[in-house]
Amino acid sequence: MKISVRNLEPTKAKLTITIDQEEFEPYLDTARKEIAEQITVPGFRKGHVPGKLVDQRVGFGAVAGEAVNKAIPDFYSQALQTKEIRPMAQPEIEVVELPQNADDDTKLKFTATVERRPDFELPDLDGMTIEVEKAEITDEDVNNRLEALRQRFATLVGVDRPAQNGDFVNIDLDAQIDGESVDSQEGISYEIGSGTMLDGLDEALEGLSAGEETSFESTLEGGEHEGEKALVKVKVNSVKAEELPELDDDFAQEASEFDTLDELKDEIKKNIESDALGMQATKARDAFIARIEEGLEIPAPKGVKEHMIEQQLQSMGTDKDKATADQKKEAEEAVDKLLEDQMALDALAEKMDVEVSQSDVFNFLASIAQQYGMDPNQFIQAIMRNGQIGSAVEEVARSKGLLAGMRAVSFTVDGEPLDLSEFLGSDEAEAEAAVDDNESVAAAAAAAAVADSLNASNEENA
Repeated sequence: MKISVRNLEPTKAKLTITIDQEEFEPYLDTARKEIAEQITVPGFRKGHVPGKLVDQRVGFGAVAGEAVNKAIPDFYSQALQTKEIRPMAQPEIEVVELPQNADDDTKLKFTATVERRPDFELPDLDGMTIEVEKAEITDEDVNNRLEALRQRFATLVGVDRPAQNGDFVNIDLDAQIDGESVDSQEGISYEIGSGTMLDGLDEALEGLSAGEETSFESTLEGGEHEGEKALVKVKVNSVKAEELPELDDDFAQEASEFDTLDELKDEIKKNIESDALGMQATKARDAFIARIEEGLEIPAPKGVKEHMIEQQLQSMGTDKDKATADQKKEAEEAVDKLLEDQMALDALAEKMDVEVSQSDVFNFLASIAQQYGMDPNQFIQAIMRNGQIGSAVEEVARSKGLLAGMRAVSFTVDGEPLDLSEFLGSDEAEAEAAVDDNESVAAAAAAAAVADSLNASNEENA
């Protein structure tokens, strides 16, 4: 195999790969055997048709086409490893030369244009110490969590007074355009000040008592008249206020397994302290990533960035054609940060010699399935069918690389050592947990990506 690489941009490369005839021949033989299983030739059992007869029966072009679809992913993956190119998107594959018959000595030649991770050098982790901001715990934190618990045991009580912010009201709504009712609802429960319905509703309700009504102008947010201005009439049927229980021993007994309020407060403080350790680990993670990226300028692949910005805008409830300048700026900044982190963590995983096994990937996907209440086996099968296994491999590698990198440095808080072993685990534990399936799932993912590219190209040409 001969490989030449032309860097089109710092983040895009074009590989030209030429395959010797003896390297391509095994793929032709495999294709002939697979086709022989599917055709019927008088005098021969299925699967036992000679290769020359297969070529005659279906045509050498069909055989070569099947062989190419299997050969190119393999040779593309080998070329990436040989030239140390880290792809960040599916390649654009073009077959340049292909033998036209079994006696043709033309070599298989194809190009692969791919957006790649740019070259940059991470800092040396040996002896690195990172100062982490302290996660403070205050009495206010305890009081806030106690108040949240108190809110859960609140009751609604009817009041004979005008409605005010924070009250719960039962209302009827009627939206009219040009004097004609276009939408009406009755008996809606609404918390004044929540801002979860029409603009102007909160202001209109404050000061109204049960049985009173008023009207206001607003823009409709759903239905056939979405986006249109309407006159909205609102009637208040009832007003209720939230009544909170007293903070005493009786409340502690009702809201928890403790007998006294002091015991409940102590338990809440312990929980907050436990959460604070997790917050400290999160701060350490962010400080570590910021440190390894310090001073680096990592250009983002243009195509990947554009695609991710579109996805970011969609998650913000808009698209690139309707987005405002501020929304586009916000999306671009978020994507720039995400891509920079991803590329830095990818490089870190390589620096730490991280290996990703099948069990690593399946455990990762199973945990995601569990979070969404899905059957793990069905979820994993869906991921594999949709060709998304490569993304899972990347995420697992980044996670393992991040943990390994953080274990290689020291963290301090106010100059004192910070022990994060509870969250980071150990290299020894990972080694003990390793299994004998450390095959190159990353290479398999790359092969799957180029196979998808070939299939898409075949569909376009069909």
